[in-house]
Amino acid sequence: MEHNFTVAGSGVAGLRASVCVPVNLPNSITLTRILSIPLLIWILSTSHFQGTSGEQELLASALFIAASITDGIDGYLARKRGQITTMGILLDPLADKLLIAAAFIVLVQYNPSLVPAWMAVIIIGREFLVSGLRSIAANEGFTLEASNLGKSKMLVQIVSVVAVVLDHRWKQIPIYGSYYLPVHWIAVFSIWIMILLSLFSAGDYFVAFWSKIDRQVVRSRKRAFVLSRRRKRNVAAT
Repeated sequence: MEHNFTVAGSGVAGLRASVCVPVNLPNSITLTRILSIPLLIWILSTSHFQGTSGEQELLASALFIAASITDGIDGYLARKRGQITTMGILLDPLADKLLIAAAFIVLVQYNPSLVPAWMAVIIIGREFLVSGLRSIAANEGFTLEASNLGKSKMLVQIVSVVAVVLDHRWKQIPIYGSYYLPVHWIAVFSIWIMILLSLFSAGDYFVAFWSKIDRQVVRSRKRAFVLSRRRKRNVAAT
């Protein structure tokens, strides 16, 4: 994928240069994550993979895990290669939110006993709230860093989505002898932990935003007060 730009040299008529700017590797990985979303929806919605051996559940779980892992890979490569771009800054959080939103919307239909609609509303609403706060913060000239709760939430999201998908076919998976992996209970606990983390991390972002915006307002008022005093002194001097 390339973007062609025509550069006209000033003072030299007819001088043109064609500059090709390819999408770098980190951004390509981010785009791959976005493109995996309709594929994940199709796998969980189609009857093509439905069978007794759980091909649908295994394929959807593998795809979601692979897509989630790319979230860390593209950021790492962008920093290591010095390829942090405006496109990547915009696409990376968008890809994360689209992936999570799409997964939980589909899971409301795919496994409603574990993911009722109100849970999906809380999880997706939290993503919209954080995005809105970050947009306002950017307009005001400051940033909201990802909190530790937000980072923990991402890991729990991966576990919860995969466990809910597998629970559709297996309530428990044999590991060795009489030992079983309690898929159902892992799904239940991870979903509830994720709901709590979503609420607490949203509150954490809101508190951080409010404290910074409050300081920003105080600085703006002080600056306006200082400027008004200077104007008064200048008027008095003349």
